[in-house]
Amino acid sequence: QVQLVESGGGLVQPGGSLRLSCVASTSIFRFSTMGWYRQAPGKERELVADVTTGGSTRYMDSVKGRFTISRDNAKNMVYLQMNSLKPEDTAVYYCNRLDDRWSWGQGTQVTVSS
Repeated sequence: QVQLVESGGGLVQPGGSLRLSCVASTSIFRFSTMGWYRQAPGKERELVADVTTGGSTRYMDSVKGRFTISRDNAKNMVYLQMNSLKPEDTAVYYCNRLDDRWSWGQGTQVTVSS
């Protein structure tokens, strides 16, 4: 069973930055388009950004220009650099592949508040 472990969340003031990390327990990772998702209280989980095996990226409109997704296939890791954070970015963040998703990890809490 594939395990996904997210880390790097925390409490940050508006305008601050965080870098999230996710490690997958399988080398199949390198053949998968990976995404960062988030779920705010009372809302459905949504796809924030994704990165293909070749490094092409896509972002939801509300994070374009502020977030950057990247990956390291040698380490089975995917990252999300988040800058200019806003209170509406507050959520639990998860990583997973886009197709045929693996079991969800525990996620990492991001709280943006003054």
